[in-house]
Formats: sequence, C-alpha cells, structure tokens
Amino acid sequence: MPSLSHRLIAFALPKVNPPVVIRDPERLRAALVAKNRSRQTTPPAWLEKDWDVTVERIGSGFPVYVATPRSGSFTRTLVHLHGGSFTAIAHDRQWKWAARLARSTGARLVFPAYPLAPEFTWRDSVPALTAYVGGLCDEGEVVLAGDSAGGGLALAIALGLRDRWRAGEGAQPARLVLIAPWADLTRSAPGTEESAARDPWLSLDNHDTYALFWAGSEADLVLPEVSPALGDLTDLPPTMLMCGTHDMLYAGAEALAARAATLEWPLVFEVGHGLLHVYPILPVSEARGALKRVAAFIRG
Repeated sequence: MPSLSHRLIAFALPKVNPPVVIRDPERLRAALVAKNRSRQTTPPAWLEKDWDVTVERIGSGFPVYVATPRSGSFTRTLVHLHGGSFTAIAHDRQWKWAARLARSTGARLVFPAYPLAPEFTWRDSVPALTAYVGGLCDEGEVVLAGDSAGGGLALAIALGLRDRWRAGEGAQPARLVLIAPWADLTRSAPGTEESAARDPWLSLDNHDTYALFWAGSEADLVLPEVSPALGDLTDLPPTMLMCGTHDMLYAGAEALAARAATLEWPLVFEVGHGLLHVYPILPVSEARGALKRVAAFIRG
C-alpha cells in the first residue's frame, strides 16, 4: 500500500491542480510562449552551497548548467533532463532529485535548460544536446537521466549517441535512468486509456496538444527524436526504468520494457504499484528508497 505521504499527495493533487481540458490550443500556445519568454530554468540558490556552478551555451545559445562538487572531485557525470510536458521550466523538486543522485554517486551534475515548446520544438534541442552529451561521453563516464518529458528526451538523445557509436565516432553513456518517461507521443501503447483513468494528475484529454507542441507537426510525432520508444532500441546501454501504475504514462513504460526484453536491451523495470507519476522525485516516503536503488544501479 502506498505510504501516508503518498496518499496525501494523491488526494491533494486534483484539488490543487484540477484538470482543465484544453479548448483552444492556439490560445494556449500564445499564453505559453509569452510565459516562457519571461522565465528561465536557473539553478536554485541552495545548489551553490555545496557546488560550484558554471554555465555553458550550446545550440542556439541555450544554457547548460554544470555543477561540480566543491571538492572538485568526481568520478562520473550525471546529465539530467527535466520534465514538464516540454513546456515548463524545471521545478525545485527536479533539481533536488538530480543533485541528491549526483551527490550519492560521486558525480558532477549537468542540467540543460533546453528551449521550451511551443515556441521551440525538438529540432531546437535534440541535435544540440546529442552533440554536447556525446562530447561528455568522450571525456569519461556519463549517466544520462530524465523524468517524464525529460525521460523521453534522454532516450531520444541516447538513440542518437548509439548511432554515433555504431559509426565508430564516439562513446555511449554508461547508464540510462528513465523516470516515468514520456517516450511515445503517439499514445499508441496498449492500455494507455486504462492507465490514464487511474491517474489523478495527468490528463489524456490534453495529451495530444502538448505532444504536437513539441513535435511541431503530426508527421514528426513518429520520429525517434520525438517518440524514441517507437525507434530502434538495440545496442542501448544498461537502463533503469521506474514508473508508477497510477500514471498515465505507465502503459508506455510497460510497452517499452516489453520491447527491451525482446531485444536483449539490459533494462531493469521497477513498477511502483499504486504510485503516482514521477513518484521518485515527489515529497513522498517512497522517493527515498527509489533514490537509493537508482544510485546503486549507477554505481554498478
């Protein structure tokens, strides 16, 4: 049974964030563009207490924040891609999850502030991030991670790095960590409607609008850069996949794990029975154990 803290969060979420069906996608597009032009993912103030934070600019000039332990010592690099339907800046909880995971695995933290939809699409992020992370892989051990939309983005980047590796042009990440990844924007996974019916947080009614914002066109929805779960999943690094059963994206995670089993992709699928979307980064009791298990997976 989920913990008391989890049950309280599950009860409160639909009250605090009541589902609102999108009636006018173009009006929402304009509102999101205006909102995102006035805000930016930036490191929280508390991060600089224990980390030296620098910024690098890639692609069209978007920032990538690099947090190095004050000691200057690290054994690997953790790249974390944040979620938020590709339209929202990173939440403090996502920074905390990534920083705790980096600290517990002796890693420096790399946290990209990628351009947000709907003003931008995957074309403004995936190629630049693939090249950037590829450079990090050539320098040393890299763990590539992401939550929700960021998990799908991480998998898309991993596919590009796998292709680069196949061509003999560089190394792959050592590990992937996918927390409830939004990796199939076509919602073609069997059982998606049933998963959505159990989810008190995410809305299937709004899924296609946000998917199209990121894809840019219906034709692009099936591309591996947009829906990597539908792509060639062979030759990928060892992966840990976590998803709760009370998550609209659970059906997609289940389908991804099933494909991995047929392809000999070394993937550990941890099912959170009765748990919410991205439960490992929420303020719930189950998150502590999830962090420990992911850290153990990274350390090998």
